[in-house]
Amino acid sequence: MSWTGAGCALAILLSLTMVPTNLEAKTTKTQVTKAPFGRDTDGTPVDIYTLDDGTIQARIMTYGGVIVSLKTPDREGKMADIVLGLDSLDGYEGKVPYFGALIGRYANRIAHGEFKLDGKTYTLPKNDGDNTLHGGTRGFDKVVWKAEEIANGIQLTHVSPDGDQGFPGTLTAVVRYTLVGNALRIDYSATTDKDTVVNLTNHSYFNLAGQGTGDILKQEMKINASQYTPVNANLIPTGKLAPVAGTPFDFRKLTPIGERINADNEQLRLGKGYDHNWVLDKPAGKMGLAAEAYDPGSGRVLQVFTTQPGIQFYTGNFLDGTITGKDGKVYGHRFAFCLETQHFPDTPNQPSFPTAELKPGQHYHQVTEFKFTAR
Repeated sequence: MSWTGAGCALAILLSLTMVPTNLEAKTTKTQVTKAPFGRDTDGTPVDIYTLDDGTIQARIMTYGGVIVSLKTPDREGKMADIVLGLDSLDGYEGKVPYFGALIGRYANRIAHGEFKLDGKTYTLPKNDGDNTLHGGTRGFDKVVWKAEEIANGIQLTHVSPDGDQGFPGTLTAVVRYTLVGNALRIDYSATTDKDTVVNLTNHSYFNLAGQGTGDILKQEMKINASQYTPVNANLIPTGKLAPVAGTPFDFRKLTPIGERINADNEQLRLGKGYDHNWVLDKPAGKMGLAAEAYDPGSGRVLQVFTTQPGIQFYTGNFLDGTITGKDGKVYGHRFAFCLETQHFPDTPNQPSFPTAELKPGQHYHQVTEFKFTAR
């Protein structure tokens, strides 16, 4: 393997230790098992790994780095799968809304399918109207990652060649999934051999009552953000940071998701509900509590800690009952929510936003932890 692959991967591994967890590690060792999960349309074998620490069980496949299932206990100790997904690999290869997948090279939208970097314009495939969404027509969610078992979890690696989906530079991405301290921790790292842009996230769809059990409108949400980024009709940020105070976007205290989702508000009409980026109230690059969700019925609590500057809160507005998910469950309108930790959408075209550029010699490293409790 060349320096681009092996050397960059080694550099990434060294960087993975730089951001400590906020959560105290358990003494229980996570059990990791591996099983085949079929072959993709190119004939590449796909495996699925089960991570189980006795409290949380996560099943993650190498195709797209997808979290296929995530089981956590309710207040009575009863386990349920709280993420949307599919029973077989073929479904994930079809047109599905990124259930549980790793997203890259650039999560969220890039306006007009292009951006400028170092005076050069890069053109990307448009797969969301006039926009590039979640890395293009074959983003990181549509590739088979190389996997290996590590302490308390797995490590996934993917080398994206120069020009992949129009992005410059050979990018080596390494993502670690581990169970630690009642949390599923995701470490995202990357290096490049040319100036580029990068924004990695996970696109899990959560329903704390259990996947396929109904809508999430009575579940409660808190987002530690006093500003958000309003969008235009193409769901591209206007470049402004708007206060949430006095708007349906104020989730600074736990609020039922459905309480204001149908309010007479232009931003809600544009997104057909919540599909916006919140600007987190924490120091840049520092681990902090970004969001908390609570299901009064089951008592499950999800807390999201991250080093990222933003979080996309999406309420499953485009789920319409046409997808049959795991165990034959039909996924209807607003049957789940997403909390995608990220750099802001369209940052490569928004000079006022925190930069998403990555240069040779630099290490992209972001951490997100999904912590689960019940009350």
